[in-house]
Amino acid sequence: MAAAETSATAMGKGTLVLACLVLAFTNFMVVLDTTIANVSVAHIAGGLGISSSEGTWVITSYAVAEAICVPLTGWLAKRFGTVRVFAVGMAGFGVFSMLCGMAWSLGSLVAFRIGQGLCGGPLMPISQTLLLRIFPKEKHAQATGIWAMTTIVAPILGPILGGTISDNWGWHWIFFINIPIAAICAFGAMVLLGKAETKVERTPIDTIGLVLLVLWVGALQLMLDLGREHDWFGSSFIVVLAVTAGIFFSFFMVWEMFEREPAVNLKVFRYRGFTVSVTALVFAYGTFFASLVVIPQWLQGALGYTATWAGYATAFNGVAAVMMAPVVAKLSTRVDERILVSFGILWLGATSMIRVLWWTSDADFWTVALPQLIQGAGMPFFFIPLTTLALGAVDEEEVASAAGVMNFLRTMSGAIATAIATTVWYDGAQGTRAELSGVLNGTEQTMQSLQAHGYTVEQSRQVVSNLVDGQATALATGSIFTTAAIVFAAAASIIWLAPRPKHPVAAGQAH
Repeated sequence: MAAAETSATAMGKGTLVLACLVLAFTNFMVVLDTTIANVSVAHIAGGLGISSSEGTWVITSYAVAEAICVPLTGWLAKRFGTVRVFAVGMAGFGVFSMLCGMAWSLGSLVAFRIGQGLCGGPLMPISQTLLLRIFPKEKHAQATGIWAMTTIVAPILGPILGGTISDNWGWHWIFFINIPIAAICAFGAMVLLGKAETKVERTPIDTIGLVLLVLWVGALQLMLDLGREHDWFGSSFIVVLAVTAGIFFSFFMVWEMFEREPAVNLKVFRYRGFTVSVTALVFAYGTFFASLVVIPQWLQGALGYTATWAGYATAFNGVAAVMMAPVVAKLSTRVDERILVSFGILWLGATSMIRVLWWTSDADFWTVALPQLIQGAGMPFFFIPLTTLALGAVDEEEVASAAGVMNFLRTMSGAIATAIATTVWYDGAQGTRAELSGVLNGTEQTMQSLQAHGYTVEQSRQVVSNLVDGQATALATGSIFTTAAIVFAAAASIIWLAPRPKHPVAAGQAH
């Protein structure tokens, strides 16, 4: 802490403000890129000549790469210096953003998104670490507040910016806009944060653990992403991926349990409160994140929304979250965290059921946007107290390791749930369409009526087909959110298996 105070006092007020802006903008941009592509999948799919389900690989590849890199953050900061890692990561993020915008095929775009995720993974925790390092201890709450605000606002603006840019400039520009910000932030970090650099240490790294992690996570995500196109376990390739993921996961678990300096400290799962809290987080966050991907695709594919308006509709999710976050922060000091978490997750489940009841193939904008706004009010009740409940369950010296495991699993749950949900959604829509086609009544009369109004035979047939597609997709969407409500209810129930936290979680410990 002495080093932190020295760094803070050595900085002039103007330098401190500029350094704060650099760190805040960096965190904003990295978080923004987790949602900016959600509403652009249709544009990317059309531009590269791929299906929309393949387009979601752009989202999952970034999330998986980011998750894999989280366990490396602490080692990188110690081995090369916090500021150097930050600056190089920021520069790499900008380079890979440029390459993403220049991508010529799905394979190249996924590869560059992986590079972007690997560079961006350490930036989120390091940006907060540096904020706490340059500010004096008595201002850590304000510093954490600045950091948290960028984390909350970025997902709101992501869909809006992604939709507006894709509709007006082209999907490539959702990546190109990162380049000037990355260049300025990387340069600013080297110039402004030099005095906040940490001491370099030659610390060991769990190479075998990291290799096993990459192998099982990579095989699992490939299996989930490619399963639909290869008829799942009817394909020997998918079977090989599944077996590979299972084998390397087993080796990873055994290795990490006995490694002295593990890449992922699995020993924190010996705490019941942590295990229960993280289990609830994985299922609830994964379900929530998957909905952020499915909803824009339904709006654009079935309801005819542009990417811009799909962004507006989905962005309402974050508006109420920003308003309720301070309220939840105050309640967290007075109310049992388990009550707040359970209430927040049940709120997410209730809004899922509202979607099931309200959303139809002819739903208007506010029918779509209002559940998003309502859901946002419950999000802080879920995220904020759950962090306290999980990290407050472990010994204080293990909080950093527990936070790393928690963030890794949170990010992975989003990627895995997205792959599963989009597959179930697409397959469900196709299956429902086949069922509806077999029970249609009055098709010939409808087509004759359309032809009497000037439609050709082919045009009238297409109108009927589009109506069936719209109804099938709406029913499949309702089925997805019915399942989501069940998952949320289960996650809200198991949180009561966790004990009250053993100690408070200090500002900044969560990351």
